[in-house]
Amino acid sequence: MGDRSRRRWAATGVAVGGLLVAGVLVARELDSPVFGMRQGPLARSPECARIADRYPDRLAGDRRDRAGFEGLAAWGHGQVELRCGLTPPAVQKDRCVAVNGVDWVLHEAGWRHGRKVLVTYGRSPAVEVSLADSVRQPDTVLTELSRLVAPLPQHDHCLDGG
Repeated sequence: MGDRSRRRWAATGVAVGGLLVAGVLVARELDSPVFGMRQGPLARSPECARIADRYPDRLAGDRRDRAGFEGLAAWGHGQVELRCGLTPPAVQKDRCVAVNGVDWVLHEAGWRHGRKVLVTYGRSPAVEVSLADSVRQPDTVLTELSRLVAPLPQHDHCLDGG
């Protein structure tokens, strides 16, 4: 076998190896429950890092899913998705609820694909939570997540008396 043949075989081996690695990475990404979730612009902030250190292993009985992206978490095979690091929302006309001292805006226009979307109000950075319609205990989820995000600096309320 000449040098030219060896180089061709080596190049073919490198190309095949690269395709295998790429295929594994794509398969892992497609298998990830956070596939399709985008990081917020402030996801790498110290505030989001502090929250990430406190993500519960279980949320309303569901295990936390594997997620390797800063500012993102999911539980119950993506039934509950959390994104830390969003720009705080401006004054809201959407409905607002307070849960354990944390104001959440119900983004009804943002509800998509059978999911309810809520965003913290008056905290920086903001945290978005997306709940599948099939979540068994949405009140418990919001109560637990309110405890999680309560340490974020608060500068405003969307409800009077907050």
